[in-house]
Amino acid sequence: MQPFLQRAISIFSRYNPNPDFHYNSDSWAGQNEAILNAKTRIEADLLISAKWIIPVQPEGVVLEDHCLAISGNKIIGIYSQIEADAIVDASEELQLPTHVLIPGLINTHGHSAMALMRGIADDVPLEQWLEQSIWPLEAQHVSEGFVLAGANLAIAEMVRSGTTCFADMYFYPDQVAKAALNANIRVQLASPVLDFPTVWAQDADEYISKATKLHDDYRHSELIHTAFGPHAPYTVSDAPLQKLSILAEEMDLPIHMHVHETAKEVSDALAADGRRPIERLRQLGLLSPRLVCVHATSLSDEDIDSLAEAGCHIVHCPESNLKLASGFCEVSKLNKAGINIALGTDGCASNNDLDMFSEMRTAALLAKAVAEDASALPAHQALEMATINGAKALGLENVIGSLEAGKYADITAINLDALNSTPLYNPVSHLVYSTQASQVSHVWCAGQLLLNDGSFTKLDSEAIKSDSAKWQAILADAEQ
Repeated sequence: MQPFLQRAISIFSRYNPNPDFHYNSDSWAGQNEAILNAKTRIEADLLISAKWIIPVQPEGVVLEDHCLAISGNKIIGIYSQIEADAIVDASEELQLPTHVLIPGLINTHGHSAMALMRGIADDVPLEQWLEQSIWPLEAQHVSEGFVLAGANLAIAEMVRSGTTCFADMYFYPDQVAKAALNANIRVQLASPVLDFPTVWAQDADEYISKATKLHDDYRHSELIHTAFGPHAPYTVSDAPLQKLSILAEEMDLPIHMHVHETAKEVSDALAADGRRPIERLRQLGLLSPRLVCVHATSLSDEDIDSLAEAGCHIVHCPESNLKLASGFCEVSKLNKAGINIALGTDGCASNNDLDMFSEMRTAALLAKAVAEDASALPAHQALEMATINGAKALGLENVIGSLEAGKYADITAINLDALNSTPLYNPVSHLVYSTQASQVSHVWCAGQLLLNDGSFTKLDSEAIKSDSAKWQAILADAEQ
């Protein structure tokens, strides 16, 4: 008999085919029988009972037949069904008997207004895509109205697919803020900074001035957060980058930047001054826990060491990188170096959707192929990349990214009563490898219900589609 077959027979004879993958205790977060016997009742605005709750923190925990309590805009506790019946008085209760609750997904990099360019310049290399299609269209058509309509479309798509927070880098960020507030979704606006003029500003100083004003306008907002968004090392010169480094420290803001998007970016930098982009950023003082590096392909071991030592974050955009043939982010190496890796879709012009479930699946599968290791990115780590890791990259891990008492009630419910989710042995595995975005049933952001059994509560999808159709006609004419 072949050794492999012998091992297979041995394994199948020893192991329980239905392993206990979850915690199914009647106690959570230190609660016990003394609490059940206490006279003090817990008042909640909403109590959600679900088949499973995946809080993400602590890592690896899956709670079966538990309830999540919300008061105002915050989570106040997670309880077993027995505890909830005994001690929680809720104004409203919601039963989700075939659903899993997870933290609202966090799309840590995108260009929301580019939803209006979905499919307009497909199947061409990055440089050609930018220089011959995207930048000319932007120069001709991007305006406040364009950005507002595109942001509304993108936000509707994200809410429908379970995203409650997104990072955005695009012109007229004040219009994205307007759309986000209308939808009651959370956003971090990375105001773009470039050396050359665009519809948004004429030079780096004007970009930076507008970014600081945006921060001042929304510094007290619960939903609108800000960052500096220098486009890339090859579009921003040394002086503005040094200025941003100082301002980010003074204002306590992240710096969100495309870094090492392609191998050509690296080779061009080496040809220009003999330095790799990350080395140049290090010498300019930008490498720090404030720096969020988007894409991060073509990294050398020295690059990885520099990013790890400085505490930088990386946003992996696997589907955009694949579509534009931009290269591979070596997730396994970065994980082993201890670097925080979040997940983003990029813009719809290069993806072509904003589906974070698809992004998790692609990230997990691609990491295995690149590392030639099936264990390179397990399902639970892919879910962390789309939740708590994104919160860390945005500097918001104390308020979002996991289902914990005291954090904002940013929550997504997914109905796993579907053919593609049957049979079910491990809900975390299903979320990453088989769930479709259409299975998202309910979405809350800061305690506000945005999606109720698949229907929007705050957005008019027909009006959004009508506005998008008007822009489609305009852009289609421009392409001819």
